Amino acid sequence: MTLASYVALLHSITIGDGRRLVMAEWREMMERIGLERPRTLLATGNALFDSERVRVGELERRLETAFAQRFGRHVDTIVTTAARWRKLAAGNPFSEEAKRDGTRVALRVMRKPLDDADLERLMPYATQGERLMLVGGHLWVHFEQDPVRSRLAAQLTAKRLGPGTVRNWNTVRRLDEMIAGERDRP
Repeated sequence: MTLASYVALLHSITIGDGRRLVMAEWREMMERIGLERPRTLLATGNALFDSERVRVGELERRLETAFAQRFGRHVDTIVTTAARWRKLAAGNPFSEEAKRDGTRVALRVMRKPLDDADLERLMPYATQGERLMLVGGHLWVHFEQDPVRSRLAAQLTAKRLGPGTVRNWNTVRRLDEMIAGERDRP
């Protein structure tokens, strides 16, 4: 059996009544559905795991179904291969800005790719110097000012864009480094 490495990103770690998901419980859930070596980065719903090579959509369905059964709430889960994640990270169009402040560069990882029409619909909300770029159907944003104050940030929802989730550059980079570190080990 050939295993591949995957990245899983939860849209939210709030599981009701003000309770946040405990990463150890999420890893245990992943193991119970047959995913191997689940490991998490930070306490914000970022994980790596190994699995037989299957379609990403199948892994998303398995994870979402198991999550709803275990925690009583549906949470969109975006899965990509570790190799694709590395390409996403390498394709950061705002790399210089990210070096200065990784909290002001964000990636919205999409289940289904965005297109130019989606980008055009977002542009009227980029009123504080934000810059947007689509790379492979995923949305990169550079926030000139604090992202929390941006009108654009409120538009990056599943309701408006479809299933996806946002990670800032610091998290994107750390997941990339985690993948690279595993590939370099003996």
